[in-house]
Amino acid sequence: QVQLVESGGDLVQPGGSLRLSCVASRSISSIPIMGWYRQAPGNQRELVAEVASGSTNYADSVKGRFTISRDNAKNTVYLQMNSLKPDDTAVYYCKARTVLNYDYWGQGTQVTVSS
Repeated sequence: QVQLVESGGDLVQPGGSLRLSCVASRSISSIPIMGWYRQAPGNQRELVAEVASGSTNYADSVKGRFTISRDNAKNTVYLQMNSLKPDDTAVYYCKARTVLNYDYWGQGTQVTVSS
């Protein structure tokens, strides 16, 4: 089992930046896939970015603006978000997919982009 805790969400102006953090309860080096998803009111939860063994994947809407990274020593996955737009407003969730293809989710952190 994996417990995930997100933090870093805030209210920011368009064009601003935020860094989200996801702290896992055990070593993330043993977890095949870590990802960030987001969900706006009335919308489905969608993939933002994920990192697997030796590769990353991003939604088209965030390519060039967001970067997913990890710090294994801290059991933490980050999402650096630059050039934020109002359409980025959502609750952002961290997900871990284990070796048995079992998914664990964090509680979410709110990101609001508004002037």
